[in-house]
Amino acid sequence: MAVIALALAVALGACTESRVAGTGAPVQLRDPDLAPVEPIVDPYGRSNPSRTRVALLLPLSGRGSEIGQALLNAAQMAVFDAGDDNFELVPRDTGGTPQGAAEAARLAIGDGAQLILGPFFGTSVSDVREVAELAGINVVAFTSDRTVAGRNVFVMGFVPAGDVEQIVRYSSSQGHFNFAALAPNNPYGQTVVAALEESAASVGATVQRVEFYDPNSADQSASVEAIAEPGLFGTVEYDAILIPETGLKLRALAAMLPFFDVTNVQILGTGIWDGAELGLEPDLVGSWYAAPQPELRTEFERRYRTLFGQPSPRLATLAYDAVALAAALNRMSAGTGFDTLTLTSPSGFAGLDGVFRFRQDGVVERAQAILEVTPDGSVVRVPAAQSFAAGT
Repeated sequence: MAVIALALAVALGACTESRVAGTGAPVQLRDPDLAPVEPIVDPYGRSNPSRTRVALLLPLSGRGSEIGQALLNAAQMAVFDAGDDNFELVPRDTGGTPQGAAEAARLAIGDGAQLILGPFFGTSVSDVREVAELAGINVVAFTSDRTVAGRNVFVMGFVPAGDVEQIVRYSSSQGHFNFAALAPNNPYGQTVVAALEESAASVGATVQRVEFYDPNSADQSASVEAIAEPGLFGTVEYDAILIPETGLKLRALAAMLPFFDVTNVQILGTGIWDGAELGLEPDLVGSWYAAPQPELRTEFERRYRTLFGQPSPRLATLAYDAVALAAALNRMSAGTGFDTLTLTSPSGFAGLDGVFRFRQDGVVERAQAILEVTPDGSVVRVPAAQSFAAGT
């Protein structure tokens, strides 16, 4: 199957034709030339029984309600851009709990939903999976926890292992084969370190040293000093160090490295660096990280601010791409395109965060760019691929 180029050119009510077979390109989820849209008053108040219904499970109250509302805003934009009279989005509030997510899934399925988008939290996925499996429905979850993928669940979030694999592959191509990691001692940090060890082995590199620090502590100097301990030749044994952190803590860690004589080492990051003002820290200038091609979402961010009067959270594009994907597949298949075979098309789909596809194990794979930090912001060092290589 060709890459599903989900053409979301449905501006001002005029749909454009989308095709799957024969294009050889990912399904485009959005037309980059779309005109600005007006706010949606009520995109969900329709009751036409012939419409294909897709559920959207989000925390609209309770824990995570702020991000839940932002994802709903982005989903409304996608309905306007990509939906048609045969598509209906059915939002349900999970309350931010696993029990609430399961009940929301039951209600949505009772309303005729044929696909579930969400939930947002990985801890709610297993409860939703059980409900959806009984109904024979697939779930596209927004979590980045790949351990919950499989069977009828597809994980669409920004999976850390994908970031690590791509930055390790690029770093090794630039001559870096000895890695270290300075990571928070939490599930995210542990996941990143495990991915680093796996990715390094795949390119014939080694992980020379790993140091975990307490993410709740105000002082990580002891951990930085430990990872800066010289090896046999009086210098550190690695030539690249991965720091999966963000914000002020990332800047502080980077600034401490030269203080402990860790110099001439390539600093690497993960996708959580994306969007941060990294160039404010001189010791981060020249660092590399893997992330989606930034300009792809620029127009979306502008439109979101115009419509809702505030900047879009980084994760809002997940909801847009998920709803756009569902709407495009519905246009192409009249409601029958939500099966596992279609969702795991090896050619993938092209959205606001670039080309992506779901592997057979349910984990998303993304074609990302390699970015470099400069004093004026991040710049693209290697553009993201626009399609997946044949046979990969």
